[in-house]
Amino acid sequence: MGESAGDDVCRPVHVDDPDALSDLFADPRVEVIDTIEQQRHELARTLPAPRPELLDEPSRWFHYPWRRSVVHLLGPDGFRALRSDRNRNKITSDEQQQLRELTVTVIGLSSGFAIAHGIVLEGLAGEIRLADFDAVDLSNLNRLPGTVFDLGVNKAVAAARRLAELDPYVRIVVEPAGVNAGAVDAFVDGSDVVIEQCDSFDVKLAVREVARQRRIPVLMATADRGLFDVERYDLEPDRMPFHGILGKVTRAELADMPASERVQFVRQVLEPHLLSTRMAASLTEVQRTVSTWPQLGADINLGAATAAAAVRRIGLRSPLPSGRIRIDLDDVLTDPVTPVTER
Repeated sequence: MGESAGDDVCRPVHVDDPDALSDLFADPRVEVIDTIEQQRHELARTLPAPRPELLDEPSRWFHYPWRRSVVHLLGPDGFRALRSDRNRNKITSDEQQQLRELTVTVIGLSSGFAIAHGIVLEGLAGEIRLADFDAVDLSNLNRLPGTVFDLGVNKAVAAARRLAELDPYVRIVVEPAGVNAGAVDAFVDGSDVVIEQCDSFDVKLAVREVARQRRIPVLMATADRGLFDVERYDLEPDRMPFHGILGKVTRAELADMPASERVQFVRQVLEPHLLSTRMAASLTEVQRTVSTWPQLGADINLGAATAAAAVRRIGLRSPLPSGRIRIDLDDVLTDPVTPVTER
């Protein structure tokens, strides 16, 4: 049986008390993972040679309650330097440090789970905020980077656990109740980037209205033909939500509409004439022969890669204008290019 969101533990505990650590070592239910000498050896071999203070940095023990494990790891500076070493020089050390200053908010942890995972995987944020009220179901495992051990666990909590297992030094804020339209303002306050991946259309619109007021860029990945939206409210505070596709409709107007009438806005945003043939056909079968719209794991991962690249550009102040792009792999794969060879 899955755990309730309120009972979930999703943050590792830094154990700096010797007695508490001894108690964990003595508990036969707790696995002890200690590869610190291997980590130090690997750090010492990085190029250029690390500073002496990095090699001398005290290590730390972390208790992961949901894993029933304690893990011995390098201190924060050494850990980050080594874990991001293979990023160089696609991301330079200075750029990596700059990106670690970002606060990224992800609202909706179905496709958002993979996006949050990609961001932490590349070390693109020092703080990441996660919100979703739903729990992981077996049908989610075609696209979430979770496992059968996450079944029944709140999606935000499950995502936070995976991220904490990648990097215990990243600050993770979890809202397992999700955010409604009225709570968006407080949750995104202080964010550098908001990634909106939720299903509720009034929350989608609320995110954009609040982002405009606070001048925060909004990103959204849609798992069909690599559709990706960039809304640079930080640069264009007067920009209309969804690129103006919906006109001047407000979240207050949406709140008074029955769900059946809101569907028209979802269709408008998706631009039905630009959907893939199979997605367009599937939408007509929703609640008839299919439960909901289809999503493939590879498409979700493509969206996660695109979101990570967009966050990098925003964080490093590289050009990234507002607009909508499509990275359609089916189209690309039908027309491969033969490399030019020298004779």
